[in-house]
Amino acid sequence: MATPYNHKEIEKKWRKVWEEHPVNINDGKKSKYYCLDMFPYPSGSGLHVGHWRGYVISDVWSRYKILKGYYIIHPMGWDAFGLPAENYAIKMGVHPSKSTAENVANIKRQINEIAAIYDWDMEVNTTDPAFYKWTQWIFVKMFKAGLAYEKEMPINWCPDCKTGLANEEVVDGSCERCGAPVTKKNLRQWMLKITEYADRLLEDLDKLEWPEKVKKMQSDWIGKSYGAEVDFALEGREETIKVYTTRPDTLYGATFMVLAPEHVLAAQIATDEQKSLVEDYIFKASMKSSVDRLQDKEKTGVFTGSYAINPLNKELVPIWISDYVLADYGTGAIMCVPAHDDRDFEFAKKFNIPIIQVIAKEGVENPDLTEAYTEPGIMINSGEFNGMNSLDAKRDVPGILEARGIGKKTTNYKLRDWVFSRQRYWGEPIPIVHCEHCGAVPVPEDQLPLLLPEVEKYQPTGTGESPLADIHEWVNTTCPACGAPAKRETNTMPQWAGSSWYFLRYVDNKNDNELVSKEKAEKLLPVDMYIGGVEHAVLHLLYSRFYTKFLHDIGVVDFDEPFTKLFNQGMINGKNGIKMSKSKGNVVSPDDLVQDYGCDSLRLYELFVGPPELDSEWDERGIDGVYRFINRFYNLVMENKEKDVAPTKEMIKIRNKMVHTITERLENFSLNTVVSGFMEYNNKLIDLSKNGGLDKETLETAIILLAPFIPHVSSELWAELGHETSVFEETWPEADENAMKDDELEIPIQINGKTKGTVSVPAEADKDEIIAKAKEVVADKLTGTIVKEIYVPGKIVNIVIK
Repeated sequence: MATPYNHKEIEKKWRKVWEEHPVNINDGKKSKYYCLDMFPYPSGSGLHVGHWRGYVISDVWSRYKILKGYYIIHPMGWDAFGLPAENYAIKMGVHPSKSTAENVANIKRQINEIAAIYDWDMEVNTTDPAFYKWTQWIFVKMFKAGLAYEKEMPINWCPDCKTGLANEEVVDGSCERCGAPVTKKNLRQWMLKITEYADRLLEDLDKLEWPEKVKKMQSDWIGKSYGAEVDFALEGREETIKVYTTRPDTLYGATFMVLAPEHVLAAQIATDEQKSLVEDYIFKASMKSSVDRLQDKEKTGVFTGSYAINPLNKELVPIWISDYVLADYGTGAIMCVPAHDDRDFEFAKKFNIPIIQVIAKEGVENPDLTEAYTEPGIMINSGEFNGMNSLDAKRDVPGILEARGIGKKTTNYKLRDWVFSRQRYWGEPIPIVHCEHCGAVPVPEDQLPLLLPEVEKYQPTGTGESPLADIHEWVNTTCPACGAPAKRETNTMPQWAGSSWYFLRYVDNKNDNELVSKEKAEKLLPVDMYIGGVEHAVLHLLYSRFYTKFLHDIGVVDFDEPFTKLFNQGMINGKNGIKMSKSKGNVVSPDDLVQDYGCDSLRLYELFVGPPELDSEWDERGIDGVYRFINRFYNLVMENKEKDVAPTKEMIKIRNKMVHTITERLENFSLNTVVSGFMEYNNKLIDLSKNGGLDKETLETAIILLAPFIPHVSSELWAELGHETSVFEETWPEADENAMKDDELEIPIQINGKTKGTVSVPAEADKDEIIAKAKEVVADKLTGTIVKEIYVPGKIVNIVIK
């Protein structure tokens, strides 16, 4: 019996070889291929098997591209500034610079266990002044271009922690750290005018080889819509309320109006009878984040007691307040047509508000609607619009309202300008000086980076200001423009700042004069394949696209989309589909598995556990089967390496079928079926080897195919076959279609669609010959008159009788 391979010795040996002789060499002759992982933030104590999955996928793809003849750009770095790192430091009671450095070292050790071909010479860290110099430089350029500005904004505020909170720190309206109810607090914020790029961000999605669901998520987030702003007079008051609607054609069906709790008139128009209810509702809404408000399934609201007047039919429209309407979308007020909007229908049913149908299929009203009618139809109950096709009305009514002076055609976006400042310590200082005479003045570019000062006490101050505000010797400075006494900006940048452009810096990370040289940008950028979790499908990708377009506009790069192709891997969860987390005690560390089974086994199992784009449940027992497969393949090669076997026709056919199957599945990113394909073909090769052995070319082909997946074992077996060069210096094999063809085909025979037998025929047999032989096989079952004979080439014969 063959000896199992010793994964510890083999992996240790080849790690050393690769350190001395890297497999990914830029000889200046190969085309580049940039394969990138979403870089991790080192806020915890290490990686679990779910993190491994994305890194294994990207490394397999990178090694495959090496064998396809490319020079691979495959870097790694650290998203180390921001709230996750700072909160972890607070929890551990250490300075974030210390905890971040320790976590980076630990995760880097774990990443090296994957044996990925990361080019550590390209490494970046967002907390490195040599890196964040350019993060600050981009901000200065945006400020000079009018894209960065200051504004008073309501933020989430924890009265117990006395600090501002990001949306992700608010859970069910409470502070995730202390559980206190979260309120709102107006604070001065820096904003980035991403809305200036809304149309380009939307239109350029068509350029991208991204999953359609991700492109739709971005499109929905930008939320471009066409409609009209309509003015509703208030009964008994001089004010009017302007609403934005995408369906002005349904104005006759508007039976109520909803204001955002923050709307300037929300409290003012409440009647005496409703005033306390309205004020209580507004307060409770102020304790919920915008994200929670939009995601709440149950609609809540309160009637103000006041009415607006429908400008078309002059009917009174009750005015409600509900937190599903946001102040910063449209006008913060909506007209509600429950007969034709699911959300409005649900609200109207809950609060017993009339429902008037104004669009009907074929113009026939349904007196008992059980759900909103959202399809096109004919206008009814709509005065002068009756009888119009609803699609025509949607197009024409905005202009009609505009002509009558009660509305105007407009385009709206859900996308809002980006709140770009944090009242925290651990982030890039915003390079702005405030001068009484000159206003906000950028730090001169030749004085960047503006260093984050070292402090002992970095915890939130409790005042809503950054801890930097207490460092007077740092805050007090002189104005770069006029020389008068001035003060530095004390807010810091959000974590998104560095992660929105880091992929550009990898290829020129030691350049102190430019963010990236034009020569390297032209040769090595943009990213060809970006791999990471779908949780970043909107914000990170949207911000990166915005940054890239801006840098393109000012001439830094000659492309305006950062990532040509995107792959989102699914999560690996614990038992019962529960997300892995320390608090749940279900985290599976890769460290012990690597020790027991080896890196190659874990790499292969990470892919085998399920389709890579879907979430999968971790079952540690499955790694045993992968480990056995590697042993069997290792032994197959070792038992045949000395044999001088001439290839048979069957060997050649199996070899070419294997190449075809593995390549096709790999190109389709069906990586779990690639692994099952290896297992299937390994069994076939073992069967062939029992009759005198296998030829060397078949063994070599199998090793090359497996090399991206299990690089240590493949490199060892390649050397065992007598090769002195690396397996990664070889070329990915191509299948010979002629050699794949079977000599005979086994064709199922159906009678009236039901299988009644099979027939073996020569592969080159024509249709008439195959049908004739099929009829012979099932002659005793052909008891009626044959009315049709169907042959699907290579697949099936179907005889229709009556």
